[in-house]
Amino acid sequence: MNRPSTGSRASLAKNPQDVASMFDEVADRYDLTNDVLSLGQTKRWRKQLVAALAVAPGERVLDLAAGTGSSTEPFHDAGADAVACDFSSGMLQVGKRRRPDMTFIAGDAMNLPFADDSFDAVTISFGLRNIVDPLAGLREMLRVTAPGGRLAVMEFSDPTNKLFNTVYNEYLMRALPPAARAVSSNPEAYVYLAESIRAWPDQDHLAAEIAAAGYAEVRYRNLTGGIVAIHHAIKPSARPAS
Repeated sequence: MNRPSTGSRASLAKNPQDVASMFDEVADRYDLTNDVLSLGQTKRWRKQLVAALAVAPGERVLDLAAGTGSSTEPFHDAGADAVACDFSSGMLQVGKRRRPDMTFIAGDAMNLPFADDSFDAVTISFGLRNIVDPLAGLREMLRVTAPGGRLAVMEFSDPTNKLFNTVYNEYLMRALPPAARAVSSNPEAYVYLAESIRAWPDQDHLAAEIAAAGYAEVRYRNLTGGIVAIHHAIKPSARPAS
């Protein structure tokens, strides 16, 4: 299998091998880089996600695109049976070293290695836009969600203020890559990050995509003026037998 050379980045074609290799290269400093580039907002956003899912102790939770497991930790520490799933072996290795008490499983979001109706809640943070076919990924999430179970998608989105939106997009393309050079092991990966955020659909379009996958009661909440949005939905309960 040919991998891009060190310092490479994926393209918006989102070839799975290229995306996985890119994340392998940034794994060691990924969490630090995210905290710096988000100006410390990452932890606050994740707290909002945990609140949105309202996971109870003992519930099964699947955290997709979990990377090093930093997004999975709050669920695990609250007593949930939480699984961190990612297709980057480098990310998973860093996570296992840091939290050997947690469950890490390698998996492709479009072909998840879990049975139907396996989880009470499924979540993905800043990873849906990295899937080559997001609708196929959402349908896989629906498959492994138990009837009546919850989905929460946290993803970059469109700031609601037009002036701020313009400033934000200028930051993405001009300031983010240089800032990444100071802290990331592969700053070129953050050029892809900026490009993928700009190409991603807005809040209403993502809500429609989640509904098209088969989820119900889709709603969203903007964070930090719409830089990030959390979309929440429910898997319809099974119809009673006739």
